[in-house]
Amino acid sequence: MPMDNAPLPGGPMSGLVASAVEYMMDASQRSVLFLDVLRRRGDQYREHIAQTAPHVLQYAAELIIDGRKLDEPVNYALVRIIPPKDVEIDLNRRPFIVVDPRAGHGPGIGGFKADSEIGVAMKAGHPCYFIGFLPEPMPGQTIERIARAEAVFIEKVISRHPEADGKPCVIGNCQAGWAVMILASLRPELFGPIIVAGAPLAYWAGVHGQYPMRYSGGLLGGSWLTALTSDLGAGKFDGAWLVQNFEGQNPSNTLWTKQYNVYSKVDTEADRYLEFERWWGGHVNLNAEEIQFIVDELFVGNNLAAGRIKMSDGQPVDLRSIRSPIVVFCSKGDNITPPQQALDWILDLYADVDEIRAYGQTIVYTVHESVGHLGIFVSGGIAKKEHAEFSSNIDLIDVLPPGLYEATFEAKDADTANADLTVGQWVMRCEARTLDDIRAMGGNSPEDERRFAAAKRVSEINLAAYQKYLQPWIKGMVKPQVAEMMRNLHPLRLQYEAFSSRNPFMVMVKSLAERVSEDRKQVSTDNPFLAFQEQVSKQIVNALDSWRDSQEALSEATFLAVYGSPAVQAAVGIDPQSAPSRRQEMSAAHREMLEKRIAELKSRIGEGGLREAAIRGLLYVGSARGMVDERSLEALRNVRRNDSGPRLTLAKFKMLVREQFFMLLLDQEGALAAIPKLLPDNASERQSAFVAIREVLSASAAISGEVAKRLRRVAELFGVDADKVSDKASNVAPFDPKAKAS
Repeated sequence: MPMDNAPLPGGPMSGLVASAVEYMMDASQRSVLFLDVLRRRGDQYREHIAQTAPHVLQYAAELIIDGRKLDEPVNYALVRIIPPKDVEIDLNRRPFIVVDPRAGHGPGIGGFKADSEIGVAMKAGHPCYFIGFLPEPMPGQTIERIARAEAVFIEKVISRHPEADGKPCVIGNCQAGWAVMILASLRPELFGPIIVAGAPLAYWAGVHGQYPMRYSGGLLGGSWLTALTSDLGAGKFDGAWLVQNFEGQNPSNTLWTKQYNVYSKVDTEADRYLEFERWWGGHVNLNAEEIQFIVDELFVGNNLAAGRIKMSDGQPVDLRSIRSPIVVFCSKGDNITPPQQALDWILDLYADVDEIRAYGQTIVYTVHESVGHLGIFVSGGIAKKEHAEFSSNIDLIDVLPPGLYEATFEAKDADTANADLTVGQWVMRCEARTLDDIRAMGGNSPEDERRFAAAKRVSEINLAAYQKYLQPWIKGMVKPQVAEMMRNLHPLRLQYEAFSSRNPFMVMVKSLAERVSEDRKQVSTDNPFLAFQEQVSKQIVNALDSWRDSQEALSEATFLAVYGSPAVQAAVGIDPQSAPSRRQEMSAAHREMLEKRIAELKSRIGEGGLREAAIRGLLYVGSARGMVDERSLEALRNVRRNDSGPRLTLAKFKMLVREQFFMLLLDQEGALAAIPKLLPDNASERQSAFVAIREVLSASAAISGEVAKRLRRVAELFGVDADKVSDKASNVAPFDPKAKAS
């Protein structure tokens, strides 16, 4: 006879036991499968590094130039991306060149996926080229030599597309961004629009409480440690150290989340994980001279925007010499290159937007709210949105009048006006901004500038001491064989090797994983022990994040205290009362050239014909909006296609737009008053030109307010009745005669 208090079959206790058994079975199987993923990762790593030219490009490529065969050999190469069969390329469109970062990893990240920088550019019809590199640098290779080689590469691309509608658009990711900017300042005639994605250009910039990586140089005593590491590598710097620096910025992801995500979803996440790890583990080397230049001149010295870098022939690197539009893509979620480091070089170079215009420069930036550093040029979502829009609208950016703009993106829906004039799922606008918009993101105070200047001087002192007293001894002691052994023992490399099939234990794991896969029993999603596992994981992440935050706070406090000390600053030659400014003043030569150009443009205000009058009128009315929309550009393209006059190349059209813009900027009333003198006597031609102006303006928004007021003035100058003139195209929003008020 059963006892009254005996548990009933199928009661709560038996259900818990069943859940525990189910979870333990699943967890043990997942553990085996996870270990097998690590084995596959190790084998993949060994196969990857054994290749002569390892890369992670998804696309087939044709070698165009091998940089090792140049007169000054480098380990870089130019390849043409062979488009997939379902992608149609228009050889008359400007080519795109993607330059990959050499920051410790191997090449290919810009074409890592179908939805990538290369992928979206090809979908937009552009021929694509890729500049990558081999794992080992050539003897004597320097940053300057690489720049000269990349100039040869770009010249070759230009020569292959003589009928293209513009110079190549060059994309520089991460550290390739500053390299592209340096080259563009030295050889501005080679470049069409430049896109720098996640690229640091103002190395000291940031805000307190965030982005502590900028303090690293000062906390380590400067670049002497870089020289020591290169000497221990027998003249080569192991890129694995750079990768380790990146990993150190997010210990919870490095030590736990990345692996846990695979372990917890081992049935679905293995391939994605292995795909990324193939690139992440492909470490490359740099010559000692290369990394020393990077650290001394850029990350510790912050000399790029200040114009203090000179080439071997004495030519200074002045970013104001760049003549192509510059597109800067950054993110608030990027702790490697935060928005301040991506954008504050503009504050270092220019006093205001008028000075940007005085140099004929067009700068467009966009700030993502959350994506991380790698996501800027790896994320499929980013590629489908930002990169796709930039690729599709690169001509819009190229013909923008000089100034500072922010690119914004609005999702396209059923209510979007003239949606047929857009490409993709977003509408891109370039909205006029001022330097105050960049300052509003936060930046350094004068006290912070003195701190970083002091850290730079300490670095120079320590490096000089190391080079004099220790470097000769270490160089004599370390032989290439010893350096190679130390590289192989680097912790990041060992983690791949230890779990590869060279480990006899992992061979048994492979066999066991095969049996587990045949009899896989996954835990149910409502299992309470699975929920407990997730809770434990979150606690581990929170603990590691808390540890990171405390370490970062300590690092910042230490840096600010040590290098903020008036005694330390005075000891290294920094005036504790000074207000440092890195901004370069406009040279007398440029000011003289500018004055001559202003006088020339003013003298030509009354010159030209219908084209000049139409562009001048369009710019006058459109400037009231303070933004340019991609739909307006497409409408303008339609006008150009239907233009019966001699067709202008994109370069000549761009020059025409810029000249008319500056004429309005210099003497708006005089430029407008001259319009009637430029117009033909034929009333039909004047009316057609006015309709074209209205068509372009109507493409993106209704004509009202100040825009309507200005358009009416242009109508009077053209001698047409704005209320009666008919539209050529049915999709153009009609002029609203009631919208006359400013």
